Amino acid sequence: MATLSQWIAGARPRTLPAAVAPVVVGTAAAAPLDEANFGLGLLAVLVSLGLQVGVNYANDYSDGIRGTDADRVGPIRLVGQHKADPQNVKLMAFAFFGAAALVGLALVAISQTWIMIPLGALAVIAAWKYTGGDNPYGYRGLGELYVFLFFGLMATLGTLYTQAHEITALGVYGAVGVGAIASAILVANNLRDIPTDRESGKLTLAVRLGDRGTRMLYVALVIVAVVMVVLISTQQVFALIALLSLAVVARPIRGLLAGATGRDLVPVLASTGIFEIVYAVLLAAGIALSLSVG
Repeated sequence: MATLSQWIAGARPRTLPAAVAPVVVGTAAAAPLDEANFGLGLLAVLVSLGLQVGVNYANDYSDGIRGTDADRVGPIRLVGQHKADPQNVKLMAFAFFGAAALVGLALVAISQTWIMIPLGALAVIAAWKYTGGDNPYGYRGLGELYVFLFFGLMATLGTLYTQAHEITALGVYGAVGVGAIASAILVANNLRDIPTDRESGKLTLAVRLGDRGTRMLYVALVIVAVVMVVLISTQQVFALIALLSLAVVARPIRGLLAGATGRDLVPVLASTGIFEIVYAVLLAAGIALSLSVG
């Protein structure tokens, strides 16, 4: 029987910045329209966190029953390491999906943005299909695309839309930036797992690209995030302070480019999660500062 600390570890707390950061950026993107609403932002955070924890438990369940988590480096695997009954882990996944859906319905009702209902349903289905079902797309190298679309574009622009009822170029730039970093978190995770994923037949993008290609992809995603800050600064000049967030990943990137493997990649994964939330907070602060000065 899994302990409480094991259940918490199984939720993979290091991935949670990927749920909070897009809401921070989406709310900041609503500020130039004078539509930023922190109450709606809080609801959006709860939805995003519910989906993130749900997909983490769902992945634990699906990978565990397939046997692909039997020998992994990194956080605890509740099913793969026989810490919890698989059905209980599956139930936990759907409990968080259900909680996210309920809060999401409240968010939609308050903001009167009904188009978000089918989009939210699509997000839950995609979360389950990532590693669940008969033909999981996470096993075909599409995991990073899922993260970019749902924890980048949809989470950020959905937050913006529920508050401002429109999509702006600033919002799109911010969505691409946080989506790129969220994808980089998964890239770092899958780089670490290349040997075991290849052996178990899990053809992640990292397995398909190989070790060197995956390392270059990580760096490219960080560069994309930087470029988005520069583009945002053409509208809100003090957004450039978000570039200070690069200090968080400077050392881990050096280790990654030097060829770190296995457990030595865990700091890269953790630092990338911190990088995303620092990037989002500094970007929001830069936008707020630009508006106050302007």
